[in-house]
Amino acid sequence: MLILVTIGVFLLMEGITWCTHKYVMHGFGWYLHEDHHQPKYNGFEKNDAFFVVFAVPSMALFYFGNYTSHTYLSYIGLGILCYGVAYFLVHDVLIHQRFKWFKNTNNWYLKGLRKAHKIHHKNMGKEDSQCFGMLFVPLKYFKQFKK
Repeated sequence: MLILVTIGVFLLMEGITWCTHKYVMHGFGWYLHEDHHQPKYNGFEKNDAFFVVFAVPSMALFYFGNYTSHTYLSYIGLGILCYGVAYFLVHDVLIHQRFKWFKNTNNWYLKGLRKAHKIHHKNMGKEDSQCFGMLFVPLKYFKQFKK
């Protein structure tokens, strides 16, 4: 049963990430996110601070889940952690190529995610962006890659 909590939280995190990206990063948090929309990448960005926004609650949930009788909290923290790992692999490794691990993928799903994110970055400004999701993006971005 607790593994279902982890899976549910992982799936819920996509919606939370979408809302955070659209309303916080492209809203009052634009100061931290703006450098991520610049064409040149030079190592760490202010945008990387958002990692902490999600890591701190995950760590706190692990702590309280392990040191109280509320064990389920650890599984919520695990769901957030798993989403964070997926986010890192998809966003930082696959899409932005911060590490050259998946440089030549031919997977239609991963190519669709990359295309949707490129559309998001096509607009360099705070307003009028689209495709705020990370793992679930509109189907139109997959059609040209699916055979």
